[in-house]
Amino acid sequence: MSDLRSHRSVALIGFMGVGKTTVGSLLAQLLHFDFLDTDKLIEQRQGRKISEIFATDGEPFFRKLESDLCTELEGESNKVIATGGGLAVNPANLDSLRRHALIVCLWATPETIYSRVHHQGHRPLLQHPDPLGRIRELLASRTPAYKQADVIVGVDFRSPAETARYIASSYRHVTPTK
Repeated sequence: MSDLRSHRSVALIGFMGVGKTTVGSLLAQLLHFDFLDTDKLIEQRQGRKISEIFATDGEPFFRKLESDLCTELEGESNKVIATGGGLAVNPANLDSLRRHALIVCLWATPETIYSRVHHQGHRPLLQHPDPLGRIRELLASRTPAYKQADVIVGVDFRSPAETARYIASSYRHVTPTK
């Protein structure tokens, strides 16, 4: 599962629509940690939605904001961090998270993801003629990064509460009590 790293926080990675925000909020309550959603924090700081950032400044600018935020979070403790779906693709971001957090990947099939997000217009990467095909393509390209997580949790048949309880148990298992 993990090595002797310091796990002061938990970072949730995974594709859009797998439940990182929902599970993260529940997990934070279980662990008595603060909850932080990187996408929401970037939106607050930029004063605009991610779809606007993509449209105006492009994906590379957004990815730079994500990387800067990862570096900033290295000094934090007692946080559950829900990351954007593409954040973990950058190896430097994974290295940064690894310095302080147990990295947990929430995993779902492309069909489950599609059923959860196809009606959401704020997903800039899904503005595509074949959104399910795009999900499959992106998920395949991101799988190597997601597989670098300390823990991988399938969410197709787990409720968000069950997922949060499983992650809390995993975190307590690998983190010595103080």
